[in-house]
Amino acid sequence: MHSRDLIEQYKFYVQDWRRYFHKHPELSNEEFETTKTLAKELEAMGVEVQVDTDRGTGLIGIIRGDKSGKAIALRADIDALPVQEHNTFDFKSDVDGKMHACGHDGHMAILLGAAKMLMSMKDRIEGTVYLAFQPAEETGAGAPDFIKFGDWYEKIDAIFGGHVWIDLPAGFISVEEGPRMAASSIFNIKVTGKQGHGAQPHQAVDAVVVASAIVLNLQTVVSRNVSALDSVVVTIGNIHSGTEWNVIPGEATMGGTVRFFDPHQEEYIVDSIRRIVEYTAAAYGATAELNYEKRVPPTINDPTSSELAERVVIDTLGADKLSKMRKVMPGEDFAWYLQEKLGCFAFIGIQNPDVEATYDHHNNRFTMDDSVLSAASAVYAEYAIAWLQENK
Repeated sequence: MHSRDLIEQYKFYVQDWRRYFHKHPELSNEEFETTKTLAKELEAMGVEVQVDTDRGTGLIGIIRGDKSGKAIALRADIDALPVQEHNTFDFKSDVDGKMHACGHDGHMAILLGAAKMLMSMKDRIEGTVYLAFQPAEETGAGAPDFIKFGDWYEKIDAIFGGHVWIDLPAGFISVEEGPRMAASSIFNIKVTGKQGHGAQPHQAVDAVVVASAIVLNLQTVVSRNVSALDSVVVTIGNIHSGTEWNVIPGEATMGGTVRFFDPHQEEYIVDSIRRIVEYTAAAYGATAELNYEKRVPPTINDPTSSELAERVVIDTLGADKLSKMRKVMPGEDFAWYLQEKLGCFAFIGIQNPDVEATYDHHNNRFTMDDSVLSAASAVYAEYAIAWLQENK
C-alpha cells in the first residue's frame, strides 16, 4: 500500500481533528489538554507515547517499523495565539482571546493523519518514526526546549516538518532547498537623555528626538550597510517615552526585530545597529544601550532532503502539485532542529477564496482549506518511509 491510496480514506479524519483543535486553542506552554488529547488518540492507534510530564505539554509518538533501520522524526507544533477570533463558523474558538491564527491546528491534524497512515503500513517502515508534537513554537524557545526532552532528538538521523501557508493555493506543496524562513531576533534600545521643561528645550536632552533620529538612521542598515542582493529586515515595532504634554522626557525605549537568511551576516548586522544607536545618541548629547536577543536561526533545507521531498510529492500527489515558492521573512523554530540534523521544511498551500481562506497568518479571520490536509499527511508519511528506505 502507498500513502496516496489513503488520502481520501483519511480526508475527513484529518479535517475533523483540525476543526477540533481550532475550537480548543491553548497558548504556548499551556497546551495541557491538547497534549492529553493527542496522547489519547495516538495510544488508541497503538502508537507508543512519551509525554513530557515535567512540563505537562508536548509529546513524542514512536512508530517502530517491521524492519530495523535508522530513525526519522516528523514534527508538528501545537500552540495557539492570544488573538480574539472574528470568524463565525461553527468550529471557531471556544476560548475568549485565544485562537489558532497561524495554522498549528492544521499541523497537528496532518501529523495525526500521517500516524494513521504509517500504522497501516508498518511493513514498509524500515526503522523508527518519531512523531514530535512540540509546544511553544510561537515563543521561539519551544524547539530548543523540546530537544532536551528525552532522547528522541539524539536518536533521530533526520527530521521533516512543514507549515500551512496562506499565500500558496490549496493542494500545492513547496519543498525547495536552501533558505526557506528567516532568522528572527529581537532587540530593545534604551535612550537616556535629560528631562526638562517643555518650554525650555535648551536645558534638556530630548529622548524623543534622539529616539526618532535613531529610527531614521537605522534604515541605513539595510539600504547602505547590507548588499542589495541580500534579504534583510530591520523593523522598529514600538517606541515609548514621556508622560506629560509639557515635559521633555529624559528616557525612551524602543523594541524591534531583525530578519535575515545568511547566518554569517548576523554579527555584522548587529554591530551596524549598535554603532548607529550609540553614535546617534552621542551626537545629541545622550546615551543609548542596545540589548539584542537571538530567537531562531534561519530555516535552511539541505539539498539532499529537498530532492527526496520533491520526489515524494510528485510520486504521492503528482508533478502538478509540486510548487515553487519564494523564501519568506517570518521565523520558525524548526530551524533549531536543522542545526545538527538533516531535514526539510515544507510549505503546504491552504489558500481558497471559496472558504474565505485568504486572510494572513496571525489575522483574527485566518482560516484554511482543510480539505487538502490529508494529502499533506500522505506526503509526511511517505517521506518518512522513503527516507528510511534510502538511508539504510
